[in-house]
Amino acid sequence: MQIGVVYPQTELRGDPAAVREIGKAVEDLGFDYLLAYDHVLGAVHADRTPKLAGPYTENDPFHDPFVMFGYLAGITERIGFVSGILILPQRQTALVARQATDVDLLSGGRFRLGVGIGWNPVEYEALGQDFRTRGARQEEQVPLLRRLFTEPVVDFSGRFDRIDRASLMPKPTRPIPIWLGGFGEAAFERAARLADGFIFFGGAGLDRALDAWGGLRASVRNGGRSVEDFGAEYVALPHDGIDGLRSDVEAWRGAGGSHVSVATMGLGFDSIDAHIDYLASVADALGVR
Repeated sequence: MQIGVVYPQTELRGDPAAVREIGKAVEDLGFDYLLAYDHVLGAVHADRTPKLAGPYTENDPFHDPFVMFGYLAGITERIGFVSGILILPQRQTALVARQATDVDLLSGGRFRLGVGIGWNPVEYEALGQDFRTRGARQEEQVPLLRRLFTEPVVDFSGRFDRIDRASLMPKPTRPIPIWLGGFGEAAFERAARLADGFIFFGGAGLDRALDAWGGLRASVRNGGRSVEDFGAEYVALPHDGIDGLRSDVEAWRGAGGSHVSVATMGLGFDSIDAHIDYLASVADALGVR
């Protein structure tokens, strides 16, 4: 099972030096990959109807995953990079294909594209996309991305995208893995049909993730797909200390999970060094170095 780290960008004040230091530390400590969340904009929550459902506001900093990973690809040699998750339906499909391909090419095949539908209608509006159709749009986008990654010329006319006999060039040298992330039966059902794996977020606890993973495994199998080839990642929020984190990792491994990423946000760290020191303790506890 691979063990990665969630980039703690909401607690690093957008400091560009943190990107380099955290990225290098993740590699030096022996972790397998770095995962980054995605938001283009943060919105004011006050005086909105309906209320915004997610946790981030106008005060939470985010780096663009593609740009950050392109930079880190040049200063690391081994670790993988994961968008966890990129809010796909608010972005142009062909542009995502171009950006994902370039990150994968520049990193030597170290990129995994995790996508989801998000929760922030303000962000969708600012980017010129319809929040209400985001699920249907993702349904169309994932197969289209695979075609752009592999076919010499794509001719496509769908509900949301039109590509008139055009080509993505250069293409990736391998199929870029596309994983889905999110919550609820619609996300699980879509992933069972379309994705290479699923990213489960730990906010609801490990037991909920284990139950959902069991159901998703059954859906993958019932759809005639190989469960062994379908990945499962758990984003662990280690609020029960390192001993609790170790227990969660072993439980996820025992349930057939393929990946765990460790988040350090929400633990009260106020510096780059504090995050790195904690990750060093996690690396020792989990035996990754």
